[in-house]
Amino acid sequence: MSSRRSDPFASSAQTDKEDRPVAAYYPDAAWQHKTPSETGINPQLLTEAIDFAIASETKAPRDLVMNHYQTFGREPFGDAIGPIKERGDPTGLIIHRGCIVAEWGDPHRVDMTHSVTKSLLSSVVGIAVDRGMIRNIDDPVRDYVAPIQLYPPLPIGNKSDRIGTPDLLSLFETPHNRTITWDNLLRQTSDWEGTLWGKPDWADRPGDNPSEWTTRPRNKPGTTYKYNDVRTNVLALAALNVWRRPLPQVLKENILDPIGASNTWRWFGYENSWVVLDGSLVQSVTGGGHWGGGMYINAYDMGRFGYLTLRRGKWKDSQLLSNQWVDWALTPTPPEPIYGFMNWHLNTDKKRWPSASATAFAHIGNGTNMVYVDPDHDVVAVVRWIDGEAIDGFLKRLLAAVGQG
Repeated sequence: MSSRRSDPFASSAQTDKEDRPVAAYYPDAAWQHKTPSETGINPQLLTEAIDFAIASETKAPRDLVMNHYQTFGREPFGDAIGPIKERGDPTGLIIHRGCIVAEWGDPHRVDMTHSVTKSLLSSVVGIAVDRGMIRNIDDPVRDYVAPIQLYPPLPIGNKSDRIGTPDLLSLFETPHNRTITWDNLLRQTSDWEGTLWGKPDWADRPGDNPSEWTTRPRNKPGTTYKYNDVRTNVLALAALNVWRRPLPQVLKENILDPIGASNTWRWFGYENSWVVLDGSLVQSVTGGGHWGGGMYINAYDMGRFGYLTLRRGKWKDSQLLSNQWVDWALTPTPPEPIYGFMNWHLNTDKKRWPSASATAFAHIGNGTNMVYVDPDHDVVAVVRWIDGEAIDGFLKRLLAAVGQG
């Protein structure tokens, strides 16, 4: 593991007028609202930031099925195999010192959140590590994953046609895959090889030279970064084998229920991502919406998760994610220093967002869906359906409002 960053939350503690520490506020079922001025934010500048976000709506169509087939659907084996839902209006909310100070659009609307799902997936892995179910993130994943029986059962027919086809799926049996660790998968540095749910690893964001798609030598795990949803889904299936129960249930009981999330979110897999686990049929969920599926969630629930990560995994009196896990998640990945654990996007050296603090980070998904977390300013911003090129402009305006209250 690379060296840890210094505590990025040291400046986020709330203080009173005499600069004495004040306990952080955590919302109950009803979230406290305050005016921007009540928390020290310039209301006019905040309005300008929100207007900028709305005016910077992504140019992608709201029909996300059509959007898929204009983008990822054009990749090899790019057909959608999970549910896709038409998106809503540009939407968001601003949380300052734990209170909602502004919101726009329809924060109650449940929409796809794409790769923000990865942050929830990695959190499920984090709980397993915190509980000792995964002993060390540098352990080979192979040591934790049994051969997998896929479902549905084989179709009726001549079984001789299937001679030589394995009855069980083994994710980590090639010489390369045997060396992959949990940390490699979490940082997207595994270069895992294989096919899962009908998607070859090389088919996701394929290289420019088709002759190398299936022939290139594998990179040693940990040495090369590649954002890849096939490998994210490998992590989800591996985590399912550790927990031996559906990951949405694990997430609900250990993260989303304790932070007071609604009951309207759903975490989907693919139509063919069913396995037989301990005698029951279980759907292995996805880490995003690359081929459909992933987390469908409203902006308020996204804000609660962002606030949990702002508070270093603590919610009221419970430490839902350990400080150690948050430290790891915020540690830059050596081949890609602006990426921590999936999907903790970092602002190392202010390379990602020049207008934001170097300690800021975000959970980001296609769309763009963003949960921006700023420890220096005690701010969480949920921004949905903004053009990716406009993010830094929004943050510049938002932080001007926070700094000039």
